[in-house]
Amino acid sequence: MTIASDYQQDVASYWNAERNPVNLRLGDVSGIYHHHYGIGEVDRAAIEAAGDAGREEAVIAEMHRLENAQARLLLDHLGDLGPDDRVLDAGSGRGGSSIMANAAFGCRVDGVSISQAQVDFANGQATKRGVAGKVRFHLRNMLDTGFEAGDFQAVWNNESTMYVVLDDLFAAHSRLLARGGRYVTITGCYNDVYGLPSKAVSSINAHYVCDIHPRSGYFRAMAANRLVPVSVIDLTAATIPYWELRRTSSVATGIEEAFLEAYRDGSFQYLLIAADRV
Repeated sequence: MTIASDYQQDVASYWNAERNPVNLRLGDVSGIYHHHYGIGEVDRAAIEAAGDAGREEAVIAEMHRLENAQARLLLDHLGDLGPDDRVLDAGSGRGGSSIMANAAFGCRVDGVSISQAQVDFANGQATKRGVAGKVRFHLRNMLDTGFEAGDFQAVWNNESTMYVVLDDLFAAHSRLLARGGRYVTITGCYNDVYGLPSKAVSSINAHYVCDIHPRSGYFRAMAANRLVPVSVIDLTAATIPYWELRRTSSVATGIEEAFLEAYRDGSFQYLLIAADRV
């Protein structure tokens, strides 16, 4: 694998060392482990029914339900896939979205990450679920995967675009996608109307060692790399309940207030963008 810069090495080191309960405890609920946030209304009745003694576990289970809902929404936009199709999870984390994609479509899935710890964990999960023959994770740079051009019917990034230059990313994805293939991302981006990144957005960058892009940057870089948007959904309002719930949980990390402030003041947006390779 090629580490192209000191920054990429810092990112790899960050995720190799990461053992955050907000990622692990939620995954323990069903054995599907994600590295992203949630969408949808919180089921308050389910939490209240658990009572004081069971409230914390009910909150964890509800957060996991919301993050699974986010992954399903992304997968729903990948198009008509089947067992003969091959798809790429770029920045695959602990592998939850890849395992869900195989379960939904029967397709072959390759996940790539620059974190050896993530790759090992995800491959372990695929083996445990008996899908290692169709779901494989690789220690590779998503900007230079080494896969053959046109081999993939779909490619996605789930909250991983903020670690790379968008022009480089979409050039790489455009090469890998077959003509007519589908690209989908769910991502946080700062609002060009607001101006430069707000203080809250800068706090998120510092917390995750990332560089959040402006909303306009996605569409400019897609247009330059033969990716034509077919669907754009603003999920900002849909993700706020997740963050409000997470703020009250035992797995809160302290970054919750920055997310809520940025979403509410309009400086930060949470978008799904689906595009076809032309």
